[in-house]
Amino acid sequence: MKNIESLYRREDDKVLIEIKLSSIIQLYNSFDPAPFYEKELDREAEQYIVDIVRDFPKKTEFRIVVYLPGGNSCCEEAQKIPESIRNHFMYLVLMQERKFREMWVYGKFTILVGLSFLAVAMIASQVVADSFSDSRPAQLIATALEIAGWVAMWEPVTVHLYQLWPIVKLRKIYEKISRMDIDVRFSS
Repeated sequence: MKNIESLYRREDDKVLIEIKLSSIIQLYNSFDPAPFYEKELDREAEQYIVDIVRDFPKKTEFRIVVYLPGGNSCCEEAQKIPESIRNHFMYLVLMQERKFREMWVYGKFTILVGLSFLAVAMIASQVVADSFSDSRPAQLIATALEIAGWVAMWEPVTVHLYQLWPIVKLRKIYEKISRMDIDVRFSS
């Protein structure tokens, strides 16, 4: 079986992310009214680029090559494609940074709530266990309170161990893409 690198062409020791277009407009979200160099990329074009970068080791270097029909060679919009791709991915970096900050604040809040609830549940469990030491139902309630207290810690642990890091990873991918060499080439 071939490895992933054998599926892509290389140029100057960089893996080429090649995008062939029949029209410049294919690259952009058609509902975005912004000027070309500020336009949002088409979701499929964005995902195509991101997926290729994800498939390779972190240290792999890339070049994005956009192929256009020869008639667009003098078009001002064609000259702005590299800037628009960089702008799009820099915007996504900013969005990931905002998402991280929001999740971080949420995570801190869940830790406060979780630890507070855990403390109350543990104290209540101890009070019930000490007050009704001979009662089996009371012991069951004491155990249930302890378990509920630890379950309250599930969300803070999930946020900090599993939800923040994918945001950081995706931000790094967007940053990498925003710094890539981007060429626009015209077919004859």
